[in-house]
Amino acid sequence: MILPTTYAAALLLTILTMICWGSWANTTKLTGKWRFELFYFDYALGVLLLAILAAYTFGSMGEDLTAFDEFLIASKRKMALGFLGGVVFNLANMLLVAAISVAGLAVAFPVGIGLALVIGVIWNYILNPQGNPFLLFGGAALVVAAIVVCSKAYRAHAAGRKAEPGQLRPKRAGRGVVLSLVSGVLMGSFYPLVEMGKTGDFALGPYSIALMFALGVFFSTFGFNLVFMNLPVEGPAISPFQYFRGTLKQHLLGLAGGAIWCIGTISNFTASSAPPQVNIGPAVSYAMGQGATLISTLWGLLVWKEFAGATTKVKRLIVAMLILFAIGLGLISVAPLFAKS
Repeated sequence: MILPTTYAAALLLTILTMICWGSWANTTKLTGKWRFELFYFDYALGVLLLAILAAYTFGSMGEDLTAFDEFLIASKRKMALGFLGGVVFNLANMLLVAAISVAGLAVAFPVGIGLALVIGVIWNYILNPQGNPFLLFGGAALVVAAIVVCSKAYRAHAAGRKAEPGQLRPKRAGRGVVLSLVSGVLMGSFYPLVEMGKTGDFALGPYSIALMFALGVFFSTFGFNLVFMNLPVEGPAISPFQYFRGTLKQHLLGLAGGAIWCIGTISNFTASSAPPQVNIGPAVSYAMGQGATLISTLWGLLVWKEFAGATTKVKRLIVAMLILFAIGLGLISVAPLFAKS
């Protein structure tokens, strides 16, 4: 299988993760009024197809064991951990997409993914302590501050707008924040499961565990989606058969969204599985990937105009949030270079 052989290569993979994780959600916006529950069927399929493709290509190259060889020797517990990680992530991600449909990218990502970043950094550092802890947790603290500022900006913006049709009401604002927070707690819990599945004896490699993870995403979608369709976070209940009323463009966007996210995920798994001398560690790899928050927030602000008409106070809060996030991620990214011996 193909793994990075230099620190720079591993860091570039985490940057690719950041771009992919921060950009895939644009596909939900591009589908128009297509309900997120229906979009998600195609998204889950896109994740699985890309994971299979990666396992047959990059996961089967080189002189080491292939991704499929690893399935023959890996323990069932390790495979179950990878699958469970996909299930936990999937529920978190569905809540995140629901939050996006209610509140938009510029809110759902900073609150949900920001909280996930903090939880993930702590868990991953406990499991595999790599990097300077003062820089890691100092950066995480700044991310928490950014989450608080973002939530405050969101509520202030929602409260200041008139309750016109299609406009964001304070009640919806609160719902969007709550969905994002619950998503963040779950999102911060899936990565340690993956890390446990690919470390220790009879473990899986990055490509094989990505495939188990994708299977968890795909199969759990059907169960979770039945709940979301019958108890929707917004709008009336819908039937699964409405999926077949979607246009080709809407289905392709769903597949593309899943594929883009999976590219970022496999890049992240391989970066954290690099040889010891160039390994940046799972805590840093995960945290850098969650720099997607900055990318997605910029998409929401600059392209989708989710804070159009904001007051000067709200704009200042948004700028403060972006600065806090940027500094926090910067501290986390350099943590491996100043690790204590």
